[in-house]
Amino acid sequence: MNIIHAESLTKRFKDFTAVDHLDFDVESGEVFGFLGPNGAGKSTTIKMLITLIRPTSGTARIDGHDIVRNAGSVRHTIGYVPQMISVDGTLTAYENLMLMARLYEIPRAERTERVRKTLAFLRLEEHTDSLVRTFSGGMIRKVEIGQAMLHRPKVLLLDEPTTGLDPVARQEVWEHLFELRKRAGTTVFFSTHNMEEADDVSDRLAVMNRGRIAASGTGAELKAKTGRPDATLEDAFVLITGNKLEVSGDFREIRQVRRTQSRLG
Repeated sequence: MNIIHAESLTKRFKDFTAVDHLDFDVESGEVFGFLGPNGAGKSTTIKMLITLIRPTSGTARIDGHDIVRNAGSVRHTIGYVPQMISVDGTLTAYENLMLMARLYEIPRAERTERVRKTLAFLRLEEHTDSLVRTFSGGMIRKVEIGQAMLHRPKVLLLDEPTTGLDPVARQEVWEHLFELRKRAGTTVFFSTHNMEEADDVSDRLAVMNRGRIAASGTGAELKAKTGRPDATLEDAFVLITGNKLEVSGDFREIRQVRRTQSRLG
């Protein structure tokens, strides 16, 4: 069963087409990766799906809700973890989650228990009353995931969720995401430019290139396109797009990526 369906989803900024007639489906409960360099259209696609920006044309539905006509219903259905830091470093882990519980209008009688269970799920009980500014990058990401899952969304969208994290922290983040899927059946939709990550964690993925989906399928299916039994996902990417996957984009985009890496590192 498809929980996300996009049809000719397009976003133009004046004469520049950032996302160009995307068609894709995401099945309920799967981990779906958007793989591509900065500037490929991944973040713009996610911003349309979370109703932050309106598409120029085309449409998408999440759990049957149109992202334009039913934006309010979409927002209650999804959780979102942005690339840039979304927690308040001057608040504790508990206070950050409680603030989000209020914003999501979780009933007052349920808030404390819901927040404490979320902290326990993320193995952050010992840091409940610690200021988030003292946390490591991996712990910060855990708090952000906790914020996004408090209202029990059916779909969790993450924009470059492990940027700047060391391998151990990256693994811990994905362990929690897989456990969330196991417990609640949550669908995970994420963007990345990390080949190894995309290959390791995705049930299926779409290769983005210059605003379009160049290919989609499982990692094995994409690698099979090379005709080589020892092919890597990078080999498949080069074959499919004709380009190596490098961090690209203008100065503003590069500065944003480096700022994120510095804060989460």
